Amino acid sequence: MKITLRMAALPSTALGGIAVGAILYAAGARDAAHLLWMIVLTITGLPVVWKTVYAATKGHFATDLVASLAIGTAVALGQPVAGLVIVLMQTGGETLERFAEGRASGAIRALVEAAPHMARRIVGDRVEDVPADEVKVGELLLLRPGELLACDAVVEEGNSHVDVSRLTGEPLPLAAAPGTRLMSGSANGEGVLKVRALALAGESQYARIVELVRGAQASKAPLQRIADRYAMWFTPITLVVCAGAWWATGDWTRVLAVLVVATPCPLILATPIAILGGINRAARRHIIVRNGGALEGMEKVHTAVFDKTGTLTIGRPEVAHVLTANGLVENDVLRFAAAVERGSSHPLAHTVIAAAEGRGLVVPPAHAINESPGQGIIGTVDGHLVVVGSRAYLAERHAIPQAALEKLSDGDSRLRAYVAIDGKAAGAIEYADRVRPELKALFADLAKLGVRRTVLLSGDHTPNVEKVAREVGITEAHGDLLPADKVRLVKDLGSEGHPVLMVGDGTNDAPALGTATVGIALAAHGGGITAEAADVVILADDIGRVAEALRIARRAMHIARQSIWVGLGLSTVAMVFASLGMIPPVVGALLQEGIDVAVIVNALRAAGEG
Repeated sequence: MKITLRMAALPSTALGGIAVGAILYAAGARDAAHLLWMIVLTITGLPVVWKTVYAATKGHFATDLVASLAIGTAVALGQPVAGLVIVLMQTGGETLERFAEGRASGAIRALVEAAPHMARRIVGDRVEDVPADEVKVGELLLLRPGELLACDAVVEEGNSHVDVSRLTGEPLPLAAAPGTRLMSGSANGEGVLKVRALALAGESQYARIVELVRGAQASKAPLQRIADRYAMWFTPITLVVCAGAWWATGDWTRVLAVLVVATPCPLILATPIAILGGINRAARRHIIVRNGGALEGMEKVHTAVFDKTGTLTIGRPEVAHVLTANGLVENDVLRFAAAVERGSSHPLAHTVIAAAEGRGLVVPPAHAINESPGQGIIGTVDGHLVVVGSRAYLAERHAIPQAALEKLSDGDSRLRAYVAIDGKAAGAIEYADRVRPELKALFADLAKLGVRRTVLLSGDHTPNVEKVAREVGITEAHGDLLPADKVRLVKDLGSEGHPVLMVGDGTNDAPALGTATVGIALAAHGGGITAEAADVVILADDIGRVAEALRIARRAMHIARQSIWVGLGLSTVAMVFASLGMIPPVVGALLQEGIDVAVIVNALRAAGEG
């Protein structure tokens, strides 16, 4: 942190030194001005040179090399003004770049804070609260409504519905009954459960997600700065011209002049300014790009990976169909079901009520409501006995004929709530997660932007995943995946040599987002750890902005390259004149400033509309 602050202070120190020295010089105190400039150049130039030398010992030769040579030569020849201008441009560009990148992600810290820290352990007739890491395998735990499960466990007693969407991406709650295996981090619904621990908290599924995110962040190689790639060939050319000038004339002043006009300020300034402009442009569209590497990475992607639930779909179950029996119409079945569901704590109860209200139905009041958590609910509506629940609940508890219920199932495993009125099967309410309507336009835009391969990865059941993939036009789909499986598949795609874009919205996506070349999180409703783990965060509930983010990134990088080529072209011409003795060092520094202004003005276009 001290080093960062010291480097950040260098531009203002160099600028202040130049200004004070200029005042002294204008007042006739030329020796004092020269001494001040030399002192300030030494103070501000030393960190830059040391940084370059240290990088060179690690095998990294980047844009800093020519600047450091110019600073060192300026000190040696007593030409402080030219050296200070180089320090100002070098450190100013780095400050801009650090500002563009922003603060580091707190993904792991956020994930750990969101973990379940306490558990309710059953000891005889007592229930005691203990830290999650004290729970041992085989111990019996109590899980009340709304609580998070501290470790992987199996249900011993009770019925409920459990939200596992953070872990698997499955949008519909899992029906929990004796024998059901649950993963740590699952959120209990309406019923009270007694569960037996199957693993220690530190070895359970949630802990594995934490480690996956940590590993992904540690192993993710940073993208090479675009400026450094250009410096790899421009720097040798500069050194050759310097050597030629000295060999022909033996004049070190000409060497300094060449170094000054060749100092790659277009490289130092164009990239961070264009990137900062692109980041600001994206922010105005509610797209938060965390750093320049993410912007550069988005320019290169040709493979896009998507989560399903909450990403390609709206992420919450809706009433998809209402099936009827015994001559009833859909609205009657839905109206009676909504009446009793008003007294239910079931996670899907509000969905039924919303569907009825969405159709403009008047939902009557229900009386004598009695709910069996995780199974069903019964009540009286307008003098009719109405039962809503699972097929087993209606058949076993209320003697509804199995044959009548089977006719409503269509022989598949879709989630349904069955409805009986006055002891007869009345219908079934089928739930589904709806695909986002803007996907067709999104994939058309991605194709125009050069994304040639799209992949769907989900923790939802494979048939559901494949159905959504066919519906939106994705040809490669994988279902029934845990977070580790997503990480493995993203790594496999990346190992083929192509940058990978990953788009997701849930906790289970966080490790894969961290593993991908660029991770984009949809975080319109908060985002949590997913937003922290991603490189890009879309705050609007609009997946179409994924394509917009790519478009902004590609335009910003195009402008950066354009600025670099123009700047380096002008610097090359200036080098030729400097080597011929036609441009002295101070004039060369001022000329380089003119080139910098042209580069900056062009790079600033990245912040505007394109």
